[in-house]
Amino acid sequence: MAESDVHEQRQHRRLAAWRRSAKVLSRPPGDRTLAEALASLAADAGTVHAPDEWTDAYGGGVVAEVERRTADLLGMEAAAFFPTGTMAQQVALRCWAARTGDPVVALHPLAHPELREGGALTAVSGLRTVHPTTRPRLPTADEIHDFPERFGTLMLELPLRDAGFVLPSWEELEAVAAAARDRDAVVHLDGARLWECGPHLGRGPAETAALADSVYVSFYKSLGGMSGAVLAGPATLVEEARTWRHRYGGQLYQQYPAALAALLGLERELPRLPSYVGHAKLVAAALAKGLADSGVPFFRVHPDPPHTHQFQVWLPYPPEVLDEASVRQAEETGVALFRRWFPAAAGPPGLSYTEVTVAAPGLEWTARDVQDAVAGFVSRLE
Repeated sequence: MAESDVHEQRQHRRLAAWRRSAKVLSRPPGDRTLAEALASLAADAGTVHAPDEWTDAYGGGVVAEVERRTADLLGMEAAAFFPTGTMAQQVALRCWAARTGDPVVALHPLAHPELREGGALTAVSGLRTVHPTTRPRLPTADEIHDFPERFGTLMLELPLRDAGFVLPSWEELEAVAAAARDRDAVVHLDGARLWECGPHLGRGPAETAALADSVYVSFYKSLGGMSGAVLAGPATLVEEARTWRHRYGGQLYQQYPAALAALLGLERELPRLPSYVGHAKLVAAALAKGLADSGVPFFRVHPDPPHTHQFQVWLPYPPEVLDEASVRQAEETGVALFRRWFPAAAGPPGLSYTEVTVAAPGLEWTARDVQDAVAGFVSRLE
């Protein structure tokens, strides 16, 4: 059997197991069938937008409503809807490079453009990236002040996903933004998961966005949307970004399904996120207790406590062993504790990690539920 066929079979098995599980910590949109997703959107769309309005055509309509609402939530002058956050962020950074006259972007080596975009900032836009720190956290104000190279834009990913969804304190974030401005650099926020940062920072989205010159936010990562992102900032920047969006092939004829799903996320999921963040702390502590009691040779829950409703769990087994235990537990018990496992990029060989997300279904879990699920998972490790 071809490797691609094996991969597809494994994916279908995982999806089937997660979908049938009665007890999960989260249910991302990708777990639904086409029929379920279409029926849900059709049933709920009328609660956030007039169903007798015309569909969008190259923007306008419900797409413009998403732009207006997001700009208001972020306290920005204007916003533009993009099909992907990757495109929105690349456009923002190239626009700022043209405005500052400096093609250098300072960001973390674990940031999304460095790990997950195939070198697009350089290959597509001719930008160059530098790293004020390699520590698994955002740079400090001193590291920005003392960095020996000039840069025109500082990009901050909130939270820094691949370091464990970690955030600075509010005071640290204020200081690092001020340090960039002392160097005459602009500040751009990769806010793909900005929506859930409020409990840790003690500030809402608008106050956080006010520290920056522009911000991108996603609608599917935390809000349960279908796809899509918004770039928000000064009106002149957003107009320039719309031109580049067309040049990048992002001026789609119709985007009303994604826009409706985005509005539903803003209406329903955004107010719930603080409860998810709070409950993630209980889940993380119970996971640590369960793993400590299980006798596994090593584990780590990171960060402890979580900064958002997402965090990492590390174990000293190959990812395929952990994946099999996770799927078997879901198939045999209807309890899906963990999803995908991945090999660690650094550190001793044999370490793997997974990302845990606590959303609405996870609020039903007690600490005992988590500890029992950990015991069931560990019993299936071979």
